[in-house]
Amino acid sequence: MAKYISKRLLQAIFVLLGVSLVAFIILHLSGDPLSLLISSGATPEQEAAIRTKMGLDDPLYIQYFRFLAQILHGDFGESLYYKQSTLSLIMNRLPATIQLTFAGILVATVIGIPLGIIAATKKGSVVDSVVRIIAICGQAIPSFWLGLMMILIFSVKLKWLPTSGRGTFDQMIMPAITVGLFSMASVCRLTRSTMIETLKTDYIRTAKAKGLHKARIIVIHALRNSLLPVVTTIGMEIGHLLGGTLLTETIFSWPGIGSLAVQAITNRDYPLVQTAVLITAFMFVIVNLIVDLLYAVIDPRIDVTNAKLE
Repeated sequence: MAKYISKRLLQAIFVLLGVSLVAFIILHLSGDPLSLLISSGATPEQEAAIRTKMGLDDPLYIQYFRFLAQILHGDFGESLYYKQSTLSLIMNRLPATIQLTFAGILVATVIGIPLGIIAATKKGSVVDSVVRIIAICGQAIPSFWLGLMMILIFSVKLKWLPTSGRGTFDQMIMPAITVGLFSMASVCRLTRSTMIETLKTDYIRTAKAKGLHKARIIVIHALRNSLLPVVTTIGMEIGHLLGGTLLTETIFSWPGIGSLAVQAITNRDYPLVQTAVLITAFMFVIVNLIVDLLYAVIDPRIDVTNAKLE
């Protein structure tokens, strides 16, 4: 197991290098960050001095390798806009993003899996059609529109929930539903399709012939053997939400990495954006590693230690 984890972490290093290179190139093609560091009345000599001090006059490949060397020493750089360590800024916002991500995944799992099971066991019925419509709507509705509509209805009109902020359970309800709806739809549809296939297998027919209770057949036998693709999807959704909640965080003024990244991109704060991208990519890799290890827990027949890395 330790050897497998080591191989995956080594693979993660190359993934992070690729992500950092792509982010570095895209950011430096978007404009000159020097405008944040100088006043409008600065002379050309002052601009040149600041550019030399920041290393912005060096070729891009030298700037990139300098950035990598700093990371190896635990220095992710200083924010051009906030004048603080980029890593400390990200770490201060990380708990809020993790909280929102897992709240959204909880919504997706608690609602999506039961709906998928119900639809599979009632295949072709009105209930199945209703669940499928709900799932399609969940994937079709844009998260920013849903968030705005929820604020309009539950905050402005009904005054049941606060419009923004973080700190209380009430403030988490609407952001969690907003980020969790799309994931819920994916989990629901996948659970339904895998359960339908599993319920057709011979061992399920054998369990029915033995007279086992229907609930036991569904939960113990069918659901467990249908969970592998569902767990994969949930893991992917966690990774996506860790780096993809920026619209929801902005709409609800949720103080997470997403809203910070939006501000950093707007301000062309290269060091902060690069750090946010790297931390998000690292978390995505770790989540995928955990999902792979969960396979062996769900299905003991799977030996992840002998699996080939792709």
